Amino acid sequence: MTKRQRSISPTLDSPAMKKSRDDAKFLPNKIATAENAAKADASPPLLQLLDAVAVGVQKPAKGECVVYWMRMEDMRIRDNRALALASAQAQKDGIPLVALFVLSAQDYIAHDRSARRVDFTLRNLEQIRADLNKLNIPLYTVSHKTRTKLPGFVHDLLLQWNASHVFGNMEYEVDELRRDLAVCQIAQKQGRIACTFVHDKCIVPPGDVRTKDGRGYTVYSPFLRSWAPVVEKAAAHHLDEAPLPKANDHSVHKHPVLAKLFKVEVPHEVEGFSLDLEERERISTFWPAGEHAAHQMLYRFLYTAARNTQFGAVDPLADGAKEVDVTKKSRLGKYKDARDMLDADTTSRLSPYLATGVISARACVREALKASGKKKLDVSRDTGVGRWIQELAWRDFYTHIVSLFPRVSMGRPFQEKYADVRWETNPEHLQAWKDGKTGVPIVDAAMRQARTMGWMHNRARMIAAMFLVKDLMIDWRLGEKYFMETLIDGDLASNNGGWQWSASTGVDPAPYFRIFNPYTQSQKTDPGGEYIRFFVPELAKVRGPELHKPPPGVADKLGYPLPLVDHNEARQRAIHRYKNIGSK
Repeated sequence: MTKRQRSISPTLDSPAMKKSRDDAKFLPNKIATAENAAKADASPPLLQLLDAVAVGVQKPAKGECVVYWMRMEDMRIRDNRALALASAQAQKDGIPLVALFVLSAQDYIAHDRSARRVDFTLRNLEQIRADLNKLNIPLYTVSHKTRTKLPGFVHDLLLQWNASHVFGNMEYEVDELRRDLAVCQIAQKQGRIACTFVHDKCIVPPGDVRTKDGRGYTVYSPFLRSWAPVVEKAAAHHLDEAPLPKANDHSVHKHPVLAKLFKVEVPHEVEGFSLDLEERERISTFWPAGEHAAHQMLYRFLYTAARNTQFGAVDPLADGAKEVDVTKKSRLGKYKDARDMLDADTTSRLSPYLATGVISARACVREALKASGKKKLDVSRDTGVGRWIQELAWRDFYTHIVSLFPRVSMGRPFQEKYADVRWETNPEHLQAWKDGKTGVPIVDAAMRQARTMGWMHNRARMIAAMFLVKDLMIDWRLGEKYFMETLIDGDLASNNGGWQWSASTGVDPAPYFRIFNPYTQSQKTDPGGEYIRFFVPELAKVRGPELHKPPPGVADKLGYPLPLVDHNEARQRAIHRYKNIGSK
């Protein structure tokens, strides 16, 4: 593989971090007015898109190809609904299938994409291109500069290729839905191309789980109670695997227009989002690209035991995994009791692969039920498989929220009553949190894990997020933005849902008076201190209770910072400000 030339050091000024320095100035531009957010909620772009697809061009003239438009959330060939539909259409019409991927740096800036996520995208595209080439299907990867003109750009490409149909899997954020809506509107006006956008990301599509009065659920427990029977309904086919695409005839390599697409390679980088060579190799080790790697990681989670040597910055597919009894000793089997532990690889680590769609959530459920010998869906709190499928249901829940209540992807709190909570403006505290130098070991370990791996254990995210919001009283949107800019698994729905949960501003949130004690959390989730010692080397030789809350003398001697705030005082301040909105 050709090495990429980079000159930026993987330190605090790494490109993966560089956009976060001045976010206090940038943040106001990311927040819609309450009025505009209410308008979006009243007429969700998802419903507009579904209507546009329904009334679009239905019987276009036969063209010279069918196009599958891949996005950043469906980067796989296996179990891909839009790709399967596009292939079936191409086979029916006897014309080639073409895959399209559009890179947009402006879009990545606007959506706070991390350089690690963009690099992961490119690495996966390289593998997808190679796999599609074996099927005589070209993957055309192209960069487009002006994000607002992307719908017209895509439609022009379709016309150049004389495409009859374009298929894509829906992305549920406001901008992405409006982009697809614009493509449908242009195609409808021109009358030559049929546009089909389908549900694929969720196990149950947004809108298919509603309350008795037809609204989307805003509390998880009743959502889950309705979600599970919908999944189990055989006629709904929610867990069915989409068929693989069929190969194009080899004659496509002689097509006067389409043959050239095979020669277009995936670019090595996107300007403004490149990683230096050392960091790219490091992140590639933690997060190998491709569907095979994703399914291997799923297999290990389902069938092998946790290892306390694998919790940190290591290759997740390294040798040494021991196959054990699935129901009792595997990572899945023990997930109910061990999922919050930070000192072993007790979780699946599949979040980057789910966020980018390298593996489908459907496949995760199917394989988990198979491994545990379950013939019916298990969403109980009493089994490992039930607890894990609950986590996949949380992913659906938050995506349904983004789809049906678009205000949350417009920078607004779901609960407007908390829009005027008084936040601190303290750049030094914000930067110390980002750098993992808050003086609270468990928080610092979590934030340094994010910097090192581009990923954090879910419990660590909750601890770090609540510390920023409730202990430091810094606006949750700054933390939300930083996670998106830093983590490889940035997903707006899950990230926003998690941050608004911690800030008590979202759907089904932690009550405002529920404030994690980071020291208690540390002792519960990392009792032996292995996680802290790994990511906070200043404390590598500290043992016992002092590791979780170093006395001032110990901290000074080791060069470790003192806590930014007193937790008990910070807790009282947070409760006061939430009870008295707008007060200091």
